[in-house]
Amino acid sequence: MKKNLPLVTIITPVYNAQQTLERTLVSLRRQTYEHIEFICVDDASTDLSLAMLRVFADTLAAKKGFSSKIISHATNKGVAEARNTALNHATGEFILYVDADDSLETDAVERCVQEALDKQSDIVYFQWSLVFQKSERTMLQPTCTDPLEAIQAMLAGRMRWNLWLFMVRRSLYEDYFIRFIPGANMGEDLLVTLKLFVHAKRISLLDRVLYHYRQDNVGSISKVFSIQHMREVETNIQELERYLLKSAYAHEIGAGIDFLKLAIKLPLLVTGHKVDYIRWTKWFSSSDRYILQNRSASLHTRLLQWFASKRQYWAVRVYYLLVLRVFYGVIYK
Repeated sequence: MKKNLPLVTIITPVYNAQQTLERTLVSLRRQTYEHIEFICVDDASTDLSLAMLRVFADTLAAKKGFSSKIISHATNKGVAEARNTALNHATGEFILYVDADDSLETDAVERCVQEALDKQSDIVYFQWSLVFQKSERTMLQPTCTDPLEAIQAMLAGRMRWNLWLFMVRRSLYEDYFIRFIPGANMGEDLLVTLKLFVHAKRISLLDRVLYHYRQDNVGSISKVFSIQHMREVETNIQELERYLLKSAYAHEIGAGIDFLKLAIKLPLLVTGHKVDYIRWTKWFSSSDRYILQNRSASLHTRLLQWFASKRQYWAVRVYYLLVLRVFYGVIYK
């Protein structure tokens, strides 16, 4: 690595995370790259999270090349505003997110910066692992050669859009006024990630597992949305659709937005509850006609959605019982 390397800002929103925060902070403190600005936003936690962040900042004070900003909200505002607060205080050339229950490989930042410098990339993305209580599974992102290909892959469901999978030039946020919608805390990373890709010139995949996403509660995989969560998702999807249709890629995305809507509501079909099946039927229903067209979705996923669109809830229930419970041993609550 060369001298005078770019500053990287790592953003970590925190809310009542004392049970998981320590492993996250340890992985941040152990980064081999030595020019990092850590910004942690405590969103009015009622546990020991803020105290842990202050201890973390104290341990960094004597470490060359590291700096920290611990910002505390007086009232709980949600992850969207916590991220906005961090962005408004960031000074790094690149932005990287790490959630308060996950961890980075120790050389993650170093490798991302080297990739960005070598390829002159605006966005570097990488592989990740899904960590359960007793197992870990590698999850692979596809190789995309340009931003449009990545946008199409995210819309079709071939590529994850989570913010923690990308190191992004901060200038994309500032030059194009990209921020999160306050209060819209579900689907907020989808909106911002795709906006960033709309304006990126060069992207590159670093084909290494650098991020460990923890899913300690298997039952929460289904992300059963409350009515409020659904409204927040709708707010972000509506803004994304407006943004894409005004972008330079408006004529290239085809049915991608409808594929995305189908992917967004898919978890409602794997809860085992009829009330969620009915919610699925009513949510983004105009996209149902594209169910069989998205070849990026697996055949069994398309069939599951097709049966649901025909109100054949018995088939959806059979899928839940046989595939999820028998073959995977998963019981959603």
